[in-house]
Amino acid sequence: MFKVSIKGVLAAPDGRVVLLQNDRDEWELPGGQIELGESPAQCLSREIQEELRLQVEVKQPLDAYLFEVTPGLCVFIVTYECTLIGRFDPTASREHKHIGLFPADCLPENLPVGYRASIASAIRGSKKLVPVSSVTHCG
Repeated sequence: MFKVSIKGVLAAPDGRVVLLQNDRDEWELPGGQIELGESPAQCLSREIQEELRLQVEVKQPLDAYLFEVTPGLCVFIVTYECTLIGRFDPTASREHKHIGLFPADCLPENLPVGYRASIASAIRGSKKLVPVSSVTHCG
């Protein structure tokens, strides 16, 4: 059986995608493991509150897939679009090294392909994510 992780695509007020850098030096979407008795929306709201100290509304699902985190360790990932509720003043928890804000067409190289696909799906369905490098340049 695989662990299940619920992840969210969240745009900052300026349209950049919110990502977190993990201990493997990969960038990832905020979110985490669902707990017994939680709905996916409850899980994602809780995880984003814990990881970023932000409040979100969880919208429609974007994607679901099996991800091999490290050789032999697979997690079933389900991604959702999220909308910020209230003030944007993120604070990283001890679970992550850094918070990053990236234009959707200028994502870091060490972002897994499944997360990229979820961000692309969110762009197609949202006016809040900036699909071009109008905010900053890559590199």
